[in-house]
Amino acid sequence: MATRPWTPAAGMAFSRGDKSWLGRWFWTTDKLLLTFVFALIGIGIIAVAAASPAAAQRLSGAAFKYDDLFFLKRQIFWVILGLPLMLAVSMLPVQWAKRVGLIGTVVFLVALLLVPVIGAGANGAQRWIALPGFQFQPSEFFKPMFVVTTAWLLALRFDDRTIPTMQLSFGLLAVVALLLIRQPDFGQTALIAVVWLVQAVLAGMSLWVLGVLAVAGTLGLGLAYLTVDHVSSRIDKFVTGGGDTYQIDKALDCFRAGGLFGVGPGEGQMKFRLPEPQTDYIFSVIGEEFGMIACLVIAGLYIAIVVRVFLMLLDEDEPFVLLAAAGLATQFGLQATINMAVNLKLMPSKGMTLPFISHGGSSFLALSLGMGLLLALTRRNPFLKASPYVERWRAG
Repeated sequence: MATRPWTPAAGMAFSRGDKSWLGRWFWTTDKLLLTFVFALIGIGIIAVAAASPAAAQRLSGAAFKYDDLFFLKRQIFWVILGLPLMLAVSMLPVQWAKRVGLIGTVVFLVALLLVPVIGAGANGAQRWIALPGFQFQPSEFFKPMFVVTTAWLLALRFDDRTIPTMQLSFGLLAVVALLLIRQPDFGQTALIAVVWLVQAVLAGMSLWVLGVLAVAGTLGLGLAYLTVDHVSSRIDKFVTGGGDTYQIDKALDCFRAGGLFGVGPGEGQMKFRLPEPQTDYIFSVIGEEFGMIACLVIAGLYIAIVVRVFLMLLDEDEPFVLLAAAGLATQFGLQATINMAVNLKLMPSKGMTLPFISHGGSSFLALSLGMGLLLALTRRNPFLKASPYVERWRAG
């Protein structure tokens, strides 16, 4: 019986003409961007495995003793939940991605309104809503939804200049900022505000308005410093080095101990003195056990993701896609930058996770949702780029 010779096309899982949801997703999703994300998730599992014993020892008490691998097991659980979520969202057409963002904005805005009423507190902040067996942070899920919604609002001005899209989107930003400051969560407030500014500039905001907002932001920061003890103490610690600097001192000790190449997986000792080694300061754990070269590789991955997205947007002619994808990439990259800068004492402490690497259910699932939306918005068909079929598919 004759057999057909193997060819590259025969060895592929999907043919280029495959019109199924999975086939279209396979050929239109950016494989390089997806590879970078998978690499971060894999690094995150290794990093949480390194941090898990230190976190378990630090948090164990008379009431409950944590298993050394407790946080690793939970991280794997969140990955098992988050990956299908990310891939499922990445299969959505642009119009459905927009609808997810708009509906999600309403849902999680309501959740933010409920935080002061039914929210759970920790470390002096009230940011979580507790459910049976699980608690989540609404602001984490709200961020990507907000980006998509403001992109939709700002994109309307390209069709009708009479619609006050800048004012409407800024009004939404102001409402969210007030809700976040009340928690208080100044880090997330600043992050969302900067992302909105990037989108507004891309949408054509005039330079004088940008200048006015910059001055207003500076004055707001000064007012917060003068009136909010939480803000003033963190800025004072960062600028003068006075007060309780235990957290950042121990983070820097990890980097010093690790040097260029690290002390080796599982060999770190300074990590046992770190506060929150599995979340806020996991970058320091990586620095101790795997060295600064590994930290530079991780920073390079974040840069590569942001640069890859913006390169793909250079020939994008759909305003909504441009603004939404640029905003999501900016949010992702800025969050990573803030976390790494805090660990290296380049910024005051913000309590912000390292995307896809820090342990945490709300953070990982929200990032999976946001990355799924970004993948959906940046899908391109390299073989049928000018095809009317593809254009109809992208429009939903």
